[in-house]
This record gives sequence, C-alpha cells and structure tokens, in this order.
Amino acid sequence: MAQAVRPDPTHSLFATDGKPHPMQDTLVAVTLVLGLVAVVTAQFHHLHHLSSWAGLVGIATGGYGQYISATTRERFLLILGLGASAVGFGLGLAHGGLF
Repeated sequence: MAQAVRPDPTHSLFATDGKPHPMQDTLVAVTLVLGLVAVVTAQFHHLHHLSSWAGLVGIATGGYGQYISATTRERFLLILGLGASAVGFGLGLAHGGLF
C-alpha cells in the first residue's frame, strides 16, 4: 500500500542521536584544528616541521575518531579534518619532512 512520505524535520543528515558524545566531539575539534594548522603552515617552506607533525597527529586523531564516531555529523567533520591534515602532512614532507 502506497503511503505519503512526510519529511521529518527532527532527522537531518547531521542530526545527532540525542546523546552527548564528549570524547568524539573533542576528537572532531582537535582534528579540525590540526588540519587547519597543517594546511596553513604548509604554505610556508620554513614551517615544514610544524605542518608535518600537525598533519601526522591530525591523521592519527582523525583515524581514531572515525573508529569511535557515533553520528554522521562527527564522521563528516572528521573527514574534512583528515583531508586537511593529509594535505598539510604531504606538503610538509615535500618541503623538508618531519626532522
């Protein structure tokens, strides 16, 4: 039997499950900040140590965050941070590496 599909405003793509996730939210914030730092500092050749290490730590925290994430919002933001961290890490390695 065909039924009308009604939009449910309480469930969106980024809706949480209504429970607090302090560990996951912290990992999301740390990954985004490290990704931003890695990408911005990768634009300067003399800051390759900072961009490399920030990118590497951002990749590690983002990977663990993906492993324990509970909602789509967390996963989406973690992927953004992981991508930025990976770009910063790669450019930092190209400019001189970790050491």
